[in-house]
Amino acid sequence: MKVTRIDILTRGLTNRCPNCGGKTLFVPGKVYQMHETCPACGFKFEGAGGNEGFYLRSTSLNFGVTLTCYLFPVVLLAYWQKITVPVAEALALGGALLPLLLYRPSRSWGLMNYYIFFPEELPANGGAKPTP
Repeated sequence: MKVTRIDILTRGLTNRCPNCGGKTLFVPGKVYQMHETCPACGFKFEGAGGNEGFYLRSTSLNFGVTLTCYLFPVVLLAYWQKITVPVAEALALGGALLPLLLYRPSRSWGLMNYYIFFPEELPANGGAKPTP
């Protein structure tokens, strides 16, 4: 296999195309706009064409990371009385912005999670041919 699972993992964690490794997932200068296909290799990203599974997967990852890594520790700190309840409430409200900050990583993580389990589906590994 040309693209290994380790390659897919590192590309997913660095917001790169899972197929060629190019920094091509997102439109330059647009924070919340993803390319439909990779400008470097022509790989069609799953989110293009209204694939709801792609959006559900990345949204679930975003929600899970926000809950697990941010809100749950805030709740525990309030429960153990390390911070007051009003401080915990303020932190929780401020944490509402975290999903916006995790938009790009969650899109990349969604692709990464899929192709770690199905690396043979990448065009570089003999899967579907890139679109022209």
